[in-house]
Amino acid sequence: MNIGLTGGIACGKSTVAAMLVRRGALLVDADRIAREVVEPGTPVLAKVIERFGADLLQEDGSLNRKKLGERIFGDPEARRDLEGLLHPSIRATMRERMRAYENEFPDRLVVVDIPLLYESGLQSMVERVMVVYVPREVQLMRLMARDGLSPEQAEQRLQSQMPIEEKRRLADIVIDNTGSLEETEKQIEAFWKERGLT
Repeated sequence: MNIGLTGGIACGKSTVAAMLVRRGALLVDADRIAREVVEPGTPVLAKVIERFGADLLQEDGSLNRKKLGERIFGDPEARRDLEGLLHPSIRATMRERMRAYENEFPDRLVVVDIPLLYESGLQSMVERVMVVYVPREVQLMRLMARDGLSPEQAEQRLQSQMPIEEKRRLADIVIDNTGSLEETEKQIEAFWKERGLT
């Protein structure tokens, strides 16, 4: 069995992923894979450098992700180009890992952590979708506190994602992370038992 895990920025998705992993779930992390596909020597990194410039390479041959982010920020065409280079490889690797886990551990839950699952149209890749939810105002406060952002900067980040209420509406499973960690833990435990996971 697998689930897609998603939510909005600063909703606590990583916390929920860790709770599921502690119970025995296997994690496929899209963000980690996104970093792996542009490691030094990979064909994807070569294509990114060809398109966006050799000055993005650091001394150790790794990609300066921050500089790349600044280069594509506010440039929809550049962002589309980058996604065109990265996404096929990221998706293929995710599918590969899911298959490998499901073959090797057929009784374990496979959690596929995809921050922009709905925005990328990847819900068909998983059996069910779990959304980690907090109300938008809580999301805004947590984002400002976590990343040291002004209200305007935090607002801009939230605007770049599908609204959290929309994600909540589309979800098969909602984990409300507004309260304490203990309250979130109880919801994960209930989900775990309900699915008969061991």
